[in-house]
Amino acid sequence: MRRALTVGIDGYPFGPLTGCVADAAAVADLLERHHDGSKNFDVRRVTGPPDDVTRPLLREALTDLFKQPAEVALFYFSGHGTENDLGGYLVTSDAASYDEGVPMGDVLTLANESPVSEVVVIVDACHSGHLGNPAQGPRVMNARAEIREGVSILTASRSSEPAVETGGRGVFTTLVCSALGDGAADVLGSTSVASIYSYVDQSLGAWQQRPLFKTHVSSLLSLRQSKPAVSPDRLRRINELFVSATDEHAMDPSYERTDESSVEEKVEIFDTLAEFRNARLVEVVTHEHLYFAAIESGCVRLTPLGRHYWRLVAEGLL
Repeated sequence: MRRALTVGIDGYPFGPLTGCVADAAAVADLLERHHDGSKNFDVRRVTGPPDDVTRPLLREALTDLFKQPAEVALFYFSGHGTENDLGGYLVTSDAASYDEGVPMGDVLTLANESPVSEVVVIVDACHSGHLGNPAQGPRVMNARAEIREGVSILTASRSSEPAVETGGRGVFTTLVCSALGDGAADVLGSTSVASIYSYVDQSLGAWQQRPLFKTHVSSLLSLRQSKPAVSPDRLRRINELFVSATDEHAMDPSYERTDESSVEEKVEIFDTLAEFRNARLVEVVTHEHLYFAAIESGCVRLTPLGRHYWRLVAEGLL
């Protein structure tokens, strides 16, 4: 069972936002289905408008998300975030002075105490880096985190930073959606929270808001399946085409379908090698292009990434 709660709040009486509801909807749409249309997360959407996302409503939704066992529970929030001497807060529609919303520490407590195997928390809000910090307040900054095994936290910014909107959408969430879409998928199409962080981190400049990733896991769960760069059946042929991880595969004109000497079996191998090359598993040793490597009897070899997958197949892990 895979549950997700996506929350977006634009409707703040004291400072309306414009992109949070759209951000929450975009994340929900991606999480509900894998690339092939098959079911992924069972998503509950809470947005304001149309609702007033009050403290009691958000607390109840969070409690429901985390209280029952599941394979994974994912919480996404887009809206205002703030801080005071007690720490960070997810600001709700009914926020008031000294009662701004749901403390980020309470979200962490629910996650840490949940019977859910894997918990993922993604927050696009100012000062969201407070999530996972000890309860000593903002002076601790981002030096330490207190999270149980199985919990991962990805935030738009550090505890001292704002989260930026541009073009009516959150910069951070726009990148998260691109990552979930297929930008952060591995060769087999799996996207994890770690690969999302890597994608977002590399997409932001050194002077922009800096995302934070806090995790305590022994394995990375796939959050969404995209179209594989290489089909699993083809990938498992990597050991047939390369006797060892450092082997070179020699080609000749019979690999190229347009050559009069082409052989169907070798043309199929050429197509497989082309797929490997596009997935950065293979590089041409002797020529710039795979076509000329075949026509002029060149060769190809595995890249470091290709050698990694060669070992996985050799050990029966794929």
